[in-house]
Formats: sequence, C-alpha cells, structure tokens
Amino acid sequence: MRAPRSRRYPGRPAAPGKSARQEFEYRRHGTASLVAALEVTAGEVLTEVITRNDAATFTAFLDQLDRTIAPDKEIHVVFDNGSSHTAKHTKAWLAAHPRWHVHWTPPHASWLNQAELFFSALTRRVLRHGDFASRDDLINKLESYVIKHNDTAKPYRWTYEGTPLKAA
Repeated sequence: MRAPRSRRYPGRPAAPGKSARQEFEYRRHGTASLVAALEVTAGEVLTEVITRNDAATFTAFLDQLDRTIAPDKEIHVVFDNGSSHTAKHTKAWLAAHPRWHVHWTPPHASWLNQAELFFSALTRRVLRHGDFASRDDLINKLESYVIKHNDTAKPYRWTYEGTPLKAA
C-alpha cells in the first residue's frame, strides 16, 4: 500500500471553466502493508494489515485462514511469485498442510489472480487521491473500505473470452 500522506497545501475543486487541482507536494507518515484472501464464490475479502511482508508473516495469515475454513474443505489458492509466497518457509508450511492446493500465476502475470482486482479497486477508490493524516488514518480508511466492500460483495465476473486482442 502507498505511504500515508497528507498534502502540504489543499487542492482546489473544479469550477466552471477550470479543472480540479491537486497539490503535488505532500508529507509522508509511514507505510502499511496489506494481505488479502478473496473468497471467489462470494466476492468477500479477508484482509490483515501486516508489519512485515515476509514468509513468517504470510504463513501466520495462512494459519488464520486454515483455522477459519472448515477442516473438511480442500483449499485452492492462487499465488503470484512474490518472495513471501515462494520462500522455503512457505513451501514447508504448504507441505505440512496437504488440503492446500497452490496454483501459481506465470511470472509478470499477477493480474490473473482475482485478488488483484480487489487491490486495483482499493487503489482507485481509497489510495490514489487519498489524503492520510497518519498511518492509523490510512489503516482506518482501508478497513472501512473492506467492510463496505464485503457488505455488498459479489463474485467478480470475468469477461475476457480468450481471443487475442485486436490492435486499434
């Protein structure tokens, strides 16, 4: 996630004949990292703000998921090739949990993971033009967005039919 920041000077809203202006100078207030699990049949997301993006933190998140999902269910997950996903610690955790089945996205194709659609919407709606007074303010806004998302969650609908795109 982006660093929480606040603008040094306020932006100006659009006016008749003038476009909106947003100050480019800002103050940083730290960063926040977010991990997410998307339940594809419902479109709901479980997120957790983490302090470090490493294999130990990632497997702790997987442990949390493992405890909340019924023990008789097989779990299929899609991972990109991030370092916390491919680490020896994570691979050992997965080997010790045989009901977990990993499907890897090809390198540089993390967009094939539906959780990335959630992160894309989160970026557009919360982060891109956000103004955050502190790290806690950023986290509160992220958590509020997740709650609102889950209140009206629906599965993502894929529309790509697999045919090559035509040049314009």
